[in-house]
Amino acid sequence: MDLSHFKDGRPHMVDVTEKPATYRTATAEAFVELTEEALAALEGGGVGKGDPLAVAQLAGILAAKKTPDLIPLCHPLPLTGVEVRVELQREARRVRIEAVVRTKAETGVEMEALTACAVAALTVYDMLKAASKGLVISRVQLLEKTGGKSGPWRRPD
Repeated sequence: MDLSHFKDGRPHMVDVTEKPATYRTATAEAFVELTEEALAALEGGGVGKGDPLAVAQLAGILAAKKTPDLIPLCHPLPLTGVEVRVELQREARRVRIEAVVRTKAETGVEMEALTACAVAALTVYDMLKAASKGLVISRVQLLEKTGGKSGPWRRPD
């Protein structure tokens, strides 16, 4: 299989000039596994920087918009929608982050959704690290995507 970001063994940005703009979406998720101390700080409001989940939500939205500045070969895309949901799953002692990104463009928004989740998870870590350095960011993964030449894809259950 040829990797599209290499030409003659050298990295290059894929030329999408001739591709039609189509409606595309991508949904991704990530988790932040909490320690007891971090969970207590989160639930007790003992975080001096503000609400970690609200700040992480905003960070995820901003990250989706900044993806081509962070990932070298990503195309700048006209994002038409970015939703980031950050929820405490108390029983599992974790925070779940989900990002849904939409565009009408020549290439997909998988990287924007993944970047949104990763940066939101890093923000949760940053906000809670004073309570515990033992937090774990896990399972940053694409759940599904629509549109484009390859069509829809969904992670098997």
